[in-house]
Amino acid sequence: LRAHRPGKLVNATIWTILALSQAGEPVPPALVQALRRAQRPNGGWPWLAGGAADANDTAAAIQALRAAGVKGRPIDRGVAFLRRHQNADGGFELTLDRGSDTQSTAWAIQALLAAGRTPGAPAFRYLARMRRADGSYRYNARYVTTPLWVTAQVLPALARKPFPLRAAR
Repeated sequence: LRAHRPGKLVNATIWTILALSQAGEPVPPALVQALRRAQRPNGGWPWLAGGAADANDTAAAIQALRAAGVKGRPIDRGVAFLRRHQNADGGFELTLDRGSDTQSTAWAIQALLAAGRTPGAPAFRYLARMRRADGSYRYNARYVTTPLWVTAQVLPALARKPFPLRAAR
């Protein structure tokens, strides 16, 4: 991980920062600078350099930057981007006009918590509506798609824990 060099895959830089932070290792300043430079004019982050920003990568970038100690304008712009992706049903959508989904909502909750913001009850109510009788979570109101993966992404948000996750002591 320490050998990671920022490139076109913005999400690889995000996950490298989160992994190093999780392991208690120092995050190279070059990674933080590269991630800051990848922020789009609309405040969001893409998965691929120069691409369109989406809510999930923006939420992950906010968590990575906060884990690296970044505050201020980049975080505020990212939060504003996320807020524009919240719908009337309380959920968040990956991209505008796509409709709310459980994964994007969970990511947004974690990012807002990492940024020191309150996610608000509507986001949690959206997640509650997506819970199935067996305890797993639907991808959205229409599709059950990948319930194990979706559920794994929801649980840290419900626990109000942003990445990197910290073990209880």
